[in-house]
This record gives sequence, structure tokens and C-alpha cells, in this order.
Amino acid sequence: MLVAERHRKIVEVVNERLSIRVTELSKLFNVTEETIRRDLEKLEKEKLLRRSHGGAVSIQEEQSEVSYAEREITNAIEKRAIAIEAVKLIQPNQQIVLDASTTTWYMAKEMPDIPLTVITNSIKVAIELSKKEQVKVISTGGMLLPKSLSYVGPLAERSLNMYHVNKAFISCKGVHIEGGLSDSNEWQALLKRQMMSIADETIVMADSTKFGVRTFAHITDLQQISTIITDSNIDHAYIQACDERGIQLISD
Repeated sequence: MLVAERHRKIVEVVNERLSIRVTELSKLFNVTEETIRRDLEKLEKEKLLRRSHGGAVSIQEEQSEVSYAEREITNAIEKRAIAIEAVKLIQPNQQIVLDASTTTWYMAKEMPDIPLTVITNSIKVAIELSKKEQVKVISTGGMLLPKSLSYVGPLAERSLNMYHVNKAFISCKGVHIEGGLSDSNEWQALLKRQMMSIADETIVMADSTKFGVRTFAHITDLQQISTIITDSNIDHAYIQACDERGIQLISD
């Protein structure tokens, strides 16, 4: 990989994840940590990111959301594989809640046409599920976020209070041993927390690039999660952390 291409990809990763450590970038790009430090120094001078202790953070506004079209093609292979594993956890006649992540949209595409009740704050997920005759879809309503095509806010949160579901399927921007789950958007984080509160169990869907990351808005601690579905590139430290906390870890 050419240096210029590596620099471009580093900025993309930092902006997507909002913060990342030098050690992770070193593994991602298969170069030494010293090389990454020099890269970050140059990119900071170009005002493309900001260096932090042990890593780098995005200089983009943390509350801004990446457009759905962008998220749809980011790590698409991993997201679809994770979605396929998630669908296997759904039984006929269950009630479930799906957040507005692109992974849940892949779930909706893969979901069989079986008797289900699905609550979601995602317009894309609702449209996809409308093609399945046996699936009853309930939309939260609320304040529309155009970039993510999702509903958030007090109305969306209050609407969830009316229901109880068997399982909540959520994604996030960061999975951290001490920091738990986090999201770059506070509205999304609050709604995901509410989704978890009405569910018997929570299944988190996150590819391995999300691990070790802490972003703006805290969702919950790891102890509140029953299952994590990820890909095979997950760091061993997280396999051990999940085992210690009694969290089922599924990797494709």
C-alpha cells in the first residue's frame, strides 16, 4: 500500500470510529507503531485529525452521523455475515426490537417470512420487513435523523415503554472492556439503552474494528449484554473479557 493511500485510509478509520489507538492502526495496516506515529504527526499538521495519548481522534463533530449510504458499504461483508448469525437467534412468534444500524437492515433482508413482531426506529428496516407478509412491524416514530433514516428523541423513547420484547438487536460504534458500549450520537445511544430496557436479552452486533473503541455517548456496560456477534478478527482480550462476564460470543 502506498503511503498516500495509507494516510487516506487512516483518516477514514479515525473519522468512522472517532478515536483509535496506535497499536490498532499498526495491526490494521501491518506497519510498525513508529510508522503510525509519524503518519499521525503528518496528518495532524494537515489538520485531518488530532493526536491523543496513545492514538488519534477525529476532528469532525462527534454528534454528526455518517450517511446511511456510506455506512451501508462500510465493512459490508462482515456486517452481512454477522446479520446472518443474528437471524439464527430468532424464533417464530417472538417479539424483537431492531435499532437503525446497517447491520439490522442486513438482518431484515435475511430474515425468513415467519410470524414475528418487530419494533424498529429504522425506516429502511421497516420498508425491508414490509415485504414479508407474516412479520408485524411497529415503528417508534419520533424525530427523524435524515442521514441515518431513523427516528430518535423523547417520542421514540416513550413509544418503547409500551412494549416488552424477547430480544433486542443493537449495534454501536464502540465496544470497550471498561467503557462498555458507546455511540457517536447521543440520541441513538439513549434509544438503544431504552431498547435494552424492554428486552429479556440484548444481542450486540459489532465487527472487530469496533472493539477497543470508546466514542461520545455511553450506552451500557458489558455486563448488561447477553450475546455479542462479531467476526473472526476479534482480539483475544475481548474473548477472555466476554468469558469472564458470562457473555456468549459468536464469531463468523
